[in-house]
Amino acid sequence: MERITWDQFFMAQCHLLAVRSTCTRLTVGATIVRDNRIIAGGYNGSISGGDHCIDHGCYVVGNHCVRTIHAEMNALLQCAKYGSPVEGATLYVTHFPCLQCSKAIIQSGIKIVNYASDYKNDEYAIELFKQSGVEVRHIPFDERKVDFAKEGKLRLINDLLAEMETLGAPTEKLSPFKRRVDDLFGK
Repeated sequence: MERITWDQFFMAQCHLLAVRSTCTRLTVGATIVRDNRIIAGGYNGSISGGDHCIDHGCYVVGNHCVRTIHAEMNALLQCAKYGSPVEGATLYVTHFPCLQCSKAIIQSGIKIVNYASDYKNDEYAIELFKQSGVEVRHIPFDERKVDFAKEGKLRLINDLLAEMETLGAPTEKLSPFKRRVDDLFGK
């Protein structure tokens, strides 16, 4: 497996944190980094000890779930709780931050926001980031880079395709599958 970049490493952390999300609408993870060291992480979910959307459903008011604390806020609050300054830090997040999170990010002193996926990118949030000098970068996350079972999966699929060919499956029928395998595994 090839070594991933720092950006992909921290994005992978965000995606791993998102797996802890208790939101049923969108899973989001965020990681705050300073000097290539993780100082906090968060995911979207309910307050500690509170009801979770996965258990009780979303509590939607004005098209927003008010039960949920966003991943970026959870990471920032973790820094506040444990006394970790974020001035000049970088935030990695799975999705473009909402307007409220964007304002909190700016006020906290974070200088760079890296996000993996566009998600209702708010024009005013973009404007506020520009006004405040916060650099915003879209860094798509390539999940294939952190698939620890990739080689085994690829061998299995190629063995199955070879066996199908041995059993008489025509090449023209197998070719589309081979192309899909190459696309899936980035070959």
